[in-house]
Formats: sequence, structure tokens, C-alpha cells
Amino acid sequence: MDEGKIIRFYREKYQLTQEQLGKGICSGTHISKIERLHTEYAPEIITLLSERLGITIENEIAKLKNIKKCLSHWHDVIIMQLFDECDLINHELEQEDLIQISDYIYLYKLLRVKYLLMYNLTDEAITIIKEIQKKEHKLSVYEANLFKHVLGVYYLAKHENLKAIQVLKSINDTDYNNKEYTYHLAVAYHSIESPAMAYFFADKSRQFFKEINNYLRVIDAEMLMVIQVKDDGDFKETIQRFESLIKSCDLCNSPDRKAKVLHNLAFEYFRRKNYELANKYYKESMSLKNNESSPYLLSLEGYIRSAYYGSLLPIDELLQLVNGGLEKALKKNEQLYLILFTLLSYLLQNKEHEYYQYLFDTSLPFFKKFGFVYLIKRSQKELFNYYYKQKKNGKALKMAHVLINH
Repeated sequence: MDEGKIIRFYREKYQLTQEQLGKGICSGTHISKIERLHTEYAPEIITLLSERLGITIENEIAKLKNIKKCLSHWHDVIIMQLFDECDLINHELEQEDLIQISDYIYLYKLLRVKYLLMYNLTDEAITIIKEIQKKEHKLSVYEANLFKHVLGVYYLAKHENLKAIQVLKSINDTDYNNKEYTYHLAVAYHSIESPAMAYFFADKSRQFFKEINNYLRVIDAEMLMVIQVKDDGDFKETIQRFESLIKSCDLCNSPDRKAKVLHNLAFEYFRRKNYELANKYYKESMSLKNNESSPYLLSLEGYIRSAYYGSLLPIDELLQLVNGGLEKALKKNEQLYLILFTLLSYLLQNKEHEYYQYLFDTSLPFFKKFGFVYLIKRSQKELFNYYYKQKKNGKALKMAHVLINH
């Protein structure tokens, strides 16, 4: 019964009327019924119409039936984050005109969003999301849950972590067999500093990734689990787990993941005030990243801050790095990094008043808006210490109240 849909698709593609297509073969009315699947027809008629359109109907039917298989494979490689293969399939699907008339057009659009979010292309992703929202009632049960998953990933990319948690937790496991979403739930809980929930869902995702033999994603899940454990004493076991993850990254030939592990190890040393080792691992992480990327800027910020607090580099050299970070952040229009590097600029130039005024007026409201819990707490502590030192007791007490109750 796909023949009618195919005939209509190519007729409209070549801008032919039903009468023009049917001339000498059958009436326009008969073609209308064929296209709407409202009549029986002789195979010879379909053959003649196909020849006039320059297609082989058997090949077109085979292509249409292959779309589901192709989409299923695409989803698998997206989950596994096999970027080269994802790109190849994406290109193949973009060339496949028949996808527009297949029963899987919404599945394709949903996977297309997921693919775009792999590259953090949020503007392109939200355009398709808005299209799908208008047709949400037409989604199958599986597609409806996939849509929730896609929305959750989008909210994570936009740092809207509470929204991500809300939509991801509404997924029905019975109707959606892709437990990858538990990893994204873990990331969201980690972002709002809820370590117990982050660990719980990261462990669930690790089990899923093991079941599908996706060892790269197992590394992702295990890394997320490691950084939830806050053993602030002798953290030899944590270091060993990080070292094990680094070896796994090397074995799997995954420098991107190794860069993430090194960054998180650097942060663990930073929060323990071991600035020398923090600086060392931030630098190693940066060496594995694209120096124009957001992850690079994140490690650069840590590298500068650890070097400053550890008195590891001259101020002039650090200011050059800050200015380079500001330039990249401005080029990318990354508000978070514009704020972080502006703060560093004030800090390095010993502009105390400007630093805390900017922290209160600009930085803290932005961090609160997007739920950067660690940065919110750090900023509030800094402001409390500043107000206390300045003997601004009213402001200090207000900030202390916030810290105690949140």
C-alpha cells in the first residue's frame, strides 16, 4: 500500500498535476484514488507511472522499508556516542527524501535533535523541538517517551537542571527500553549537588551500558559515581578509581573522556586546596581539548584559579590567559565563561570592590538563574567573608542566613 504514497511524493516533487502524470495512462481521478489508497489498481499502471516519474517502484518500497532499520541503528550509535558513524548515518538520512512520507518521520526528527545535542547545537535542536511539540499528539507511546528524553538532554545543555529532572523522571520504563536516560538524570542531580540521587542513577546507567557492551559510556557512568564520593580525608581510594578510569580511557583510545576524567581529578585536588596538583591536571586536561571549545574554557578557568591561589605563575602571565579566555568566550557568546573570566580579571588585578560588586550584581543572579549550585555556594561564601571583613554586619547576617538555610 506504499505505492500510492510514493507516487504522490514524486509527483509533487516534480510539480506535476494528477492529470499530467496520468496522461495516456489513466485519469487524474484514478491517480487521486491511488494516492489516497482508496482504490484497487493494476500493477501495470504503477509500473507506467513509475517510469514516467523516473523511478523503480520496487527500489523505492525497499528504501522506505529500510528507513526504520536505519533509524534504529542510528539511535544505537548515538547512545554509544560513535561520532564518525553518527555523522555518516546522519548524512545518509539527509539524502533520503522518502523519510518525509515514512511512518517514522517523528522518530527521525527526535533522533535528529539527539544528534544535534551531541554537538551542543541547541539553537538548531530547539527549532525541531518546537515543530514536534505542535504534533505531540501524533507521537507513538515510544516516541512520546523519547521526546521526554530528548527534552531532558536539551534542558541539560541549557543548564536548566530542575526542568531536566522533572521531564526525565516522567519517562515510563515500561514503554521505553532505553535506560540511557538514567545517565542524564544522574548528570542533572549532580549539577544540583544531590550526590545520593546522582550516584543512584549513575549506577543504573552503568548497568545498562554494561548490558549493551558500551564500555565508553561505562567510563562516563563510573566517573560520575566517583565524583559523588566526598571522602575529604585521605582520599587514596578515590585517586585509585580516577587512575583506573584514566587507564580505561587509554585502553579505549578515548582522549575526550580522558580529558573529562583529568578535569574532575583536578577539581578534587582544587577543593582540597592542593593547588599544585590541581593545576597539573587542569593543564593535562586542556592539552586534550579543542582550545576553542567550552570544555577547554572550563579547564582554563580552573587552571588560572589554581595557579593564582597556589602562587604558581606570575600575575602578568595569568592576566594574559584571562584575556585569552575572555576573547574566546566573547567569540562564542558564552555568558557563563564571560562572567567567570571577568571575575578572574578583577581578582588578579586586586580590584576588590569591583570584584564583589560584579559578584553580587551579575554573577550570583546568573548562577541562580541556571542552577549552578557549586558556583552559587562559592559566591555566597565569598560575599559573606567580604561583608564580614568590611564590617557590613547586616549584609553579612543576611548572607549567613542564606548559607545556613540552603
